[in-house]
Amino acid sequence: MPDLSPPQLAPLPPLQAIRVFEAVARHLSFTRAAQELGMTQAAASYQIKLLEERIGAPLFLRRPKQIELTEPGRRLAPAVSEAFAILGQAYAAARGGADGLLCVTTVLTFASNWLAQHLGSFQLAHPALAVRLDTSSRLTDFAREDVDLAIRSGGGKWPGLEAHKLLDADFTPMLSPKLAASIGGVKEPADLLRLPILDPGDVWWTQWFEAAGVAGHDLANRPGTSMGAQAYEANAAMAGHGVAILTRALFKNELADGRLIQPFDLVGDDGHAYWLVYPTARRNVPKIRAFRDWILAEIACQ
Repeated sequence: MPDLSPPQLAPLPPLQAIRVFEAVARHLSFTRAAQELGMTQAAASYQIKLLEERIGAPLFLRRPKQIELTEPGRRLAPAVSEAFAILGQAYAAARGGADGLLCVTTVLTFASNWLAQHLGSFQLAHPALAVRLDTSSRLTDFAREDVDLAIRSGGGKWPGLEAHKLLDADFTPMLSPKLAASIGGVKEPADLLRLPILDPGDVWWTQWFEAAGVAGHDLANRPGTSMGAQAYEANAAMAGHGVAILTRALFKNELADGRLIQPFDLVGDDGHAYWLVYPTARRNVPKIRAFRDWILAEIACQ
């Protein structure tokens, strides 16, 4: 029966000795090679001696004030140089791919209503860094997923992660002017109960109505559809299909141009916010630091 086991690699000498040999062969000088590698000339000579003992033949002829390669040294030098060149190219390609792509995962509404509107300034400041956005609301496992940073809502305390507060996740009812006009205007919080409520099962509604002092606001029996994202609920509200409860900072444009109105100043706050998070161990990675500094500065200008 043929032997199907994988071939065994020939034993290799210490990498340090090979590295020193490549430098000495390139410079034909122990002194310059040692300087390049940050070691003493004696240490470089010792590594060559180890390599020559492994090979069983001298690699250099030591002459007064100069050295030259022996025949075994001339055979070995090109292969070693090529191997280091291939390794260097592979490392550069791997690092270029890692440094040149920034993967950010965020919830859909933050991506569409804030990040997409501001990301252009980051790209202008860092043209060599491509950004890949992933929209998801689930927790991110940085150890298993190809993700650099995440933007999530919550309390801001996640073990092993650095967290920077971006925006308060406050909430207040919003609706289209046309829908408000359909009942002669929304003059007091209880008027909202005369209109369709989008996602009536959202706990924010209960909290807001209680803060507004509205009695009998049980929405459990109301028909409604959970859309899973504020962006979808806002679109439905702008189309006049009901009242949505939304985070103000994510709908500034819609409020400014009148597509949505905020009928009351009362804003709910359950202590949650949008946070930028990433593993503490990666806080000094240049691309992570660049995005962190940019987004915090951008938020501060709002």
